[in-house]
Amino acid sequence: MTSKIDTIRKAFTPQRVMAGLVFLPLLAYAFPPFLVADLTFGLRLLFWTGVMVLALTVTGVARKLMQKNPVFLNVPARDVAFAALILVLFTPSLWMLAWVLFTCGGHMAPGAQTVAVYGVLFATGLVLVQRGDRNTSMDSAPEIEKPRLVRRLPPNFDGQIHRLTVRDHNVDVVTSEGTFTVRSRFTDAIAEMEPVPGHCSHRSHWVVDASIVCVEKSGGKTFLRLMNDDLVPVSRKYKPMLEEDGLI
Repeated sequence: MTSKIDTIRKAFTPQRVMAGLVFLPLLAYAFPPFLVADLTFGLRLLFWTGVMVLALTVTGVARKLMQKNPVFLNVPARDVAFAALILVLFTPSLWMLAWVLFTCGGHMAPGAQTVAVYGVLFATGLVLVQRGDRNTSMDSAPEIEKPRLVRRLPPNFDGQIHRLTVRDHNVDVVTSEGTFTVRSRFTDAIAEMEPVPGHCSHRSHWVVDASIVCVEKSGGKTFLRLMNDDLVPVSRKYKPMLEEDGLI
């Protein structure tokens, strides 16, 4: 629940809220949807507000699908795939929004071809804005602090830790550069992974949140598929916590 609230807060920043309060009425006044000039100001405002909500929702859903689905992770032209996904999600939603508002206002709804053209224009704009936000965040992001557990790994280690697995009195540290075994209590190893976000999925397994690609089920059991293609079991004890935090 906390992660979902944080996602909503990030989407509706004070700057975006203020921009919406100022920009949307101006947009509704100056630009009638689909060049239908006799639409009332109220319907225009509803339309552009709906477009903004759709834009935020569609980009969020598309980004999540790109991150969670291994098919999209392996696509060479990720920007093209992202644009196509936004277009597929955004255009039907835009047509439905236009149909409802125009019908309620006593006007003939725009045809599918007209909406498709607008959908392409809007989708292109969303991709460009999203790409600019991503590049800006990458440029301004501070260097991520490495967890203390890295000190137990070889001095030249520069990879990514995916999960921890307890084995007798040792802990296997599974990374992008292989598996390293350290002598430690499982709880101590997890504590040394701070500040990297992660969750226990099983009494013997702890996974890094960013390494989770998707959720798979087999034989009535739930597994987490990680970036290194490992399948990590999810026990009934830890499943509710993973569900609450939006990871499964």
